[in-house]
Amino acid sequence: MSEAPRLPYMDRQEAGEVLAEALQHLRGRAGLLVLALPRGGVPVGYEVARGLGAPLDVLIVRKLGHPQHEEYAMGAIASGGIRVMSPEAGRYVKAAEVERVVRREQAELERRELLYRGDVPPLALSGRVVVLVDDGLATGSTMRAAARAVRQQQPAWTCIAVPVGAPETCNALRAEADEVVCPAQPTPFRAVGLWYRAFPQTSDEEVRHLLDAARDTLPAAAMPHGT
Repeated sequence: MSEAPRLPYMDRQEAGEVLAEALQHLRGRAGLLVLALPRGGVPVGYEVARGLGAPLDVLIVRKLGHPQHEEYAMGAIASGGIRVMSPEAGRYVKAAEVERVVRREQAELERRELLYRGDVPPLALSGRVVVLVDDGLATGSTMRAAARAVRQQQPAWTCIAVPVGAPETCNALRAEADEVVCPAQPTPFRAVGLWYRAFPQTSDEEVRHLLDAARDTLPAAAMPHGT
């Protein structure tokens, strides 16, 4: 078993390079595709895709922040009509408040779909080996919604991959994918940003630049045999 990486990571690029090394067992798999969660997961996913020689795409997921505490996730929504809610959300937040947050985040999800993709359709996931990448796992609600959205499209294999995450969250997400890869699982965890020296907000422009670079330099998304 390899040693855990030294923390904190310098930045998302270094974290992506470390994560790519931890995923080398997937290199060469038929239909391999890296799906990054914007925005912070895209710089990590770009390095993973480069390290695996795989195409890169994005899956738009939006956290549903608590009306009184935006940083606390009540749940998340993802493309394809997926909604994942925390069991506690219904007890402490009125249904009308939840729906107001959902409408706001759905509008932002659709805005980002148009901004990041333009007229480029999302890649088909059926029969693929899909690696879902973010820059870290705290509560896991966003990644849980992403994994369920992917599973709807019947991939051959799904892997949740992050450079750093809370151990209990990593364990819980094993029910949502065939594999969870997380090289660093420090305790106590507290927040993703604590485990990076530089953790600036990723901009829409950076996401678009990395997606354009991936389309220009990474392999095209050939379909696996038999699909």
